[in-house]
Amino acid sequence: MHPRLSLALAIMEALAILAYAISGFIEARTKRLDAVGTFLVAMATAFGGGTVRDILLDRRPFYWVEHQWYAILIFALSFFAPFVLKAYTRVFNERVLLVADAVGLGLFSISGTSLALDAQMPWFVASMMGVATGVFGGIIRDVICNEVPLILRDSRPYATCALVGCWLYLLLDYINFDTVYSVLIATGFILVARLVTFKLDVRLPH
Repeated sequence: MHPRLSLALAIMEALAILAYAISGFIEARTKRLDAVGTFLVAMATAFGGGTVRDILLDRRPFYWVEHQWYAILIFALSFFAPFVLKAYTRVFNERVLLVADAVGLGLFSISGTSLALDAQMPWFVASMMGVATGVFGGIIRDVICNEVPLILRDSRPYATCALVGCWLYLLLDYINFDTVYSVLIATGFILVARLVTFKLDVRLPH
């Protein structure tokens, strides 16, 4: 893997973990969970998609095992998050949850696609790996919180945004576009597409 791409992916993974952990903290707060419940939800949200990806690609050790300080950080924050979120309820609202979730979706989807390509996966499989990496954290979060996963109950584009963004990244990679810019463009596309379609209430046909 190109060193610039490796660095870009490392930064993306860190930002995605942070974004999804925040969304997990907020969801745990809405369910009035204690510190242990908050930790489980945040961990599942932050690492669920990446773990599914690593299992499918037969990558060992799992990302969160290899970089255990992320898990330790989330564990520590889980004891403070309920108090911080309670004190700043107006700041950490549904809008912040939406943005954090969209950021995580974009970052994880493209990093998953790139890692699948690096593992010599064909295009279609790489795009599916990207979508799985992006959406499974949220699915596991919702299941733990005893909710129908958002991806199944909301007809606004979610996985679709991730899929199109993954194919955009594959296209840019195919034409040998600058690797880092390809990552940024595709990630930005998913983020903007998710926020815009949500704002405009665009819905897929049933």
